[in-house]
Amino acid sequence: MSFLEALILGIIQGLTEFLPVSSSGHLEIVKAIQGSDLSDKSSMMMTVVLHFATAMSTIVIFRKEVMEIFRGLFKFRYNEEFKFSMKIIISMIPAAIVGVLFDDLIETFFNGKILLVGSMLILTGLLLFLANRSKATTRKVGFGDSLIIGVSQAIAILPGISRSGATIGTSVLLGIDRERAARFSFLMVVPLIFGKMAKDLVSSDFTNEGVSMTAISVGFVAAFITGMIACTWMIAIVKRSKLSYFSYYCFIVGAVAIGWSIFA
Repeated sequence: MSFLEALILGIIQGLTEFLPVSSSGHLEIVKAIQGSDLSDKSSMMMTVVLHFATAMSTIVIFRKEVMEIFRGLFKFRYNEEFKFSMKIIISMIPAAIVGVLFDDLIETFFNGKILLVGSMLILTGLLLFLANRSKATTRKVGFGDSLIIGVSQAIAILPGISRSGATIGTSVLLGIDRERAARFSFLMVVPLIFGKMAKDLVSSDFTNEGVSMTAISVGFVAAFITGMIACTWMIAIVKRSKLSYFSYYCFIVGAVAIGWSIFA
């Protein structure tokens, strides 16, 4: 993987992680266009590193909320901070179970499955279209809501299903305030990314075969910087109820991806 290829992947990851258009799906499409010959493990490793970069940008943008989560966990008082921390933990459970039980199968999805990516992008577009038609509310995320949103996050492990799109869309359909939905969506993924990296480091599932450390570093920095920009932008967009624009985008890119997989 060249310096330029890593830079492009980093920028795409940073922009699309927070915009509801599937960062993993876009990464797989770009890898296919670039003619990437990375192995499943190398491709997955680059994807995880780029997701780690956007997780770090989330921590920077939501540093106050992150501190509240830690205070809630370690004060051991049943207050709003503790309840919010518990909701974040509950939301992680479905994706954690899927990640542990189906890790090897998941890796195979990250190596040129463009037909799958296109189909899942269209599904994401449909969810966003429906969510955009929901009425605005001021309701907070409940404990039951957090589990349902967590299931959406688990399904979004598939490339082409937007994680933020699935979780924000599900939250809005459940009647949760849009800004609260966006913030919860961005915060709930951070522990999972760190957990995934820790698991892979312990089990030695990472390999940088075909990917230099320079390329990895370039991709990381690009994803981190663009991620901070996109995260701030996305919160403003969700508040203004503009999810339909992203649904149309997902329909178009999904159709193009399906066409590419069939005719290319």
